[in-house]
Amino acid sequence: MPRARTPELPAVSPALEPADRERLLAGTHHDPHTVLGGHPVPGGVAFRVFRPYAEAVTVVFDDVRAELNDDGEGFFSGLLPLTEVPAYRLLVSYDGTEHETEDPYRFLPTLGELDLHLLGEGRHEELWQALGSRVLTQQGVTGTRFAVWAPNALGVRVAGGFDFWDATGFPMRSLGSTGVWELFVPGVGEGELYKFEITRPDGSRTLRADPMARRTEVPPATSSIVDVSRHEWGDAEWMAHRADRPVHEAPFSVYEVHLPSWRPGLTYRQLAEQLPAYVGDLGFTHVELMPVAEHPFGGSWGYQVTGFYAPTARLGTPDDFKYLVDKLHQAGIGVLMDWVPAHFPRDEWALAEFDGRPLYEHGDPLRAAHPDWGTLEFDFGRREVRNFLVANAVYWCEEFHIDGLRVDAVASMLYLDYSREAGQWTPNEFGGRENLDAVAFLQEMNATVYRRCPGVVTIAEESTAWDGVTRPTHHKGPSGFGGLGFGLKWNMGWMHDSLAYMSHEPVHRKYHHHEMTFSMVYAYSENYVLPISHDEVVHGKRSLVSKMPGDWWQQRANLRAYLAFMWAHPGKQLLFMGQEFAQGAEWSEAHGPDWWLLDPAYGAESEHRGVRELVRDLNTAYRATPALWERDTDPAGFEWIVGDAAEDNVFAFLRRDAEGGPLLCVANLSPLARHDYRLGVPDDIPAWHETLNSDLARYGGSDVGVEGTVKPEPQPWHGRPASIRLTLPPLATVWLRPA
Repeated sequence: MPRARTPELPAVSPALEPADRERLLAGTHHDPHTVLGGHPVPGGVAFRVFRPYAEAVTVVFDDVRAELNDDGEGFFSGLLPLTEVPAYRLLVSYDGTEHETEDPYRFLPTLGELDLHLLGEGRHEELWQALGSRVLTQQGVTGTRFAVWAPNALGVRVAGGFDFWDATGFPMRSLGSTGVWELFVPGVGEGELYKFEITRPDGSRTLRADPMARRTEVPPATSSIVDVSRHEWGDAEWMAHRADRPVHEAPFSVYEVHLPSWRPGLTYRQLAEQLPAYVGDLGFTHVELMPVAEHPFGGSWGYQVTGFYAPTARLGTPDDFKYLVDKLHQAGIGVLMDWVPAHFPRDEWALAEFDGRPLYEHGDPLRAAHPDWGTLEFDFGRREVRNFLVANAVYWCEEFHIDGLRVDAVASMLYLDYSREAGQWTPNEFGGRENLDAVAFLQEMNATVYRRCPGVVTIAEESTAWDGVTRPTHHKGPSGFGGLGFGLKWNMGWMHDSLAYMSHEPVHRKYHHHEMTFSMVYAYSENYVLPISHDEVVHGKRSLVSKMPGDWWQQRANLRAYLAFMWAHPGKQLLFMGQEFAQGAEWSEAHGPDWWLLDPAYGAESEHRGVRELVRDLNTAYRATPALWERDTDPAGFEWIVGDAAEDNVFAFLRRDAEGGPLLCVANLSPLARHDYRLGVPDDIPAWHETLNSDLARYGGSDVGVEGTVKPEPQPWHGRPASIRLTLPPLATVWLRPA
C-alpha cells in the first residue's frame, strides 16, 4: 500500500481548473490524461474523475475506500495523502446502483516510440496493429485500445455501447505531431460497437466509423465492432508452396465471383462448403472475388468502399471470411480479390472530410472529386494516406492469406485529366498529365507487397497504353518513369477487339480479321490477363453467349470456339460466373447466375451443361500443357502458322513450352466445315493428334473434327517445310499436340 505522508507544502485543491472543465465538456481537450486520473501534487495524490450522470465516485485500492467530492457537471475530485499513485479502481454510483470499474486515465499510452515514429513517417507497414481498436492487456488489465488519425480535430472521444453512445466521459489523448488520438478503455472487449466523436475545427461534432475497423455492423447500420480473430489456419501447405513458381510462368485461369450473388443468401461459411468444390471441379486455378471490403450500397458491387480493413458483414464475420479463404486454399485454389484504392464514397459517417477538413481526399476540390462516380479520390501525395492504403494491401495478404490483388480503376489514378475537360485539371510540375503522386503510391504499394508477401501477385485493371505497368519499379522506360511494378495487367484491348470480331456475322468477319490478330503486336509489352469480366455482361452489354451472332446453336458454337481460342492465346484467362454455362441473360447482383439452366428438369439443360463441360476440359488440358502458360511473357513461346486467312475466317498458331514442345491451335470462325485444309507445320513432329475440339457432340457441337492421328506431308506450306491436312469443324477451335 502506498505510504501516507505529511505534506511539506500547502495542499492544493484537487478540483479541475475551469478551462480544463470547459474543454472536457466541449470535447476539445487534447490531453485529458494530464488532468484526469491520479497525479502526485503537493499534499499527496489528487484524483480527478469525469463521469457524467454519476451520483458519486469512490476511489478503491487495497482496503482503502475514499469517496471523492462532487464538483458538479460530472466532475469528481479528492486529495489523498499518498506518496505515489496506487493501482486503484473506481466505484461509481448511478441512480442508486454501484458499478466498480477501472479508470481509463490511469494507464500509460499503448503506442510506443517506434509506432509513433513510423506513423509520423507514413511507413507503418502494419498500420492495423497500431490504429483502430485492439483488445490487449495494459498494466495487467484487459481492455480495448482505440486509436485514430485525426490531425485537424480539436478533440476526439469514443462512443459505444459501453458508454451508452454518450462519448462525453471518454476523451482521447493526442499523441503529439502524429495526429493520432489514443485511449485504452478497460473492460471493453470483443463484439463491442463503437465510433469516434470528432470535434471539428469549427467546433461542430461528427460521429465517424473507424477507418481502421476490422469488423463492422451489417449495412445499413454503420458502427465499427471490436474484433478478435480466433481462426486457426489449415492452409500451411498452400502458403509454403505458392511462391514456388513465378505466376507469369504458371497456369493461371481465374473464375470471377460476386460472393453475395453467386448463391444468393449463403454466408461465407456456407460458400466455403460449395464454392471450392464447384471451382475445383471446373479446374480453375484461382477465384477472383469482386470487392469484399465493407461498402454501404450493395448495388455498387463493393466498388465504393467505406470499411477498407473489414470484410463485408453481409456474409459473416472476418473469421468466417478467413474460413472461406482457408477452404479454397485447402482445395488447391488461389484467392484473388478486387482492391479499390482509387476512391471512396462521400458518406458523412465515413472518410469524407473525416476530421472536418479534407484528410483522406485531396485538398483541391477539383482533384478530390471523381468526375464519373460521384466519389472522392484519395490524396496519394499525403504520406499518411499512402500509408493507410499500402498497409491495407499488406493487411489483406497477411491477415487473410489473399494470394493476389486486382487493383481497380488504375487508369483513373494515373491521369490528372481522367474524365476531365480542359480547365478542370492542373498539369504536374513537369507540365504533363501524369499524376506523379499516384505513380509513386502504386510503386510503393507493389514494392511493399512483393517484399513482404512471397507468392502474391498484383494485377492492374489499366485500360490505357501506360508504359511499364508490369515493369519492375527500378527499371525506367522510354517515358522516363520507372515501372509501376504490377505482376499482371488486364488486356482490355484484346477483350474489346476480340469481342467486337465475334459479334460480327461470319460473312462480315473477313473485314475485321485484324481484330483477332492485332493483340499479338503488343502481347509481350506487358504481362497480360485476358479478362471476360463482370463489366462485359451488365448494363446492356448482354451476356457472353448473347453477344454472339446467329441462331441458338451458332451462338453456342461461337462461344465455345471463342473460349478455346482464348485459352490458347498468350496471357492468363479470367471468366465471370455464369458465362461458363452460357447464361443467356445479363448478370444482376439481385439474383446472380441462372443456375436453373443446369437443372436436369429443364429441357435445354444439356446445351448449357455442354458449354460447362468444355470449360472444364479447357482448364484440364490447359493445366496439363506447359506450352500454354510456361512462356506467356516470352515471344519465343508463340508462332503464327497463318494469321492472314481472312477469307477463310481461320487462325492457326503454335504455342511452345520452355523445352520447345508445341501445341497447335486452329480456329475456324466460319459456319462452314473446311475439309482437307492444309496448314504448314514443323517437320520434326512425326504425328499430331487432337487434344481438344470445341465442336464435340458432348459440348453441343456437330462432332466434326480430326480422327486419329495426322501425319505431316513433305509439302511445304505457310513457309514451313511440312504440312498437314485437317477437317476444320464449323465455328470451332481445335488443339493438336504431338502424338
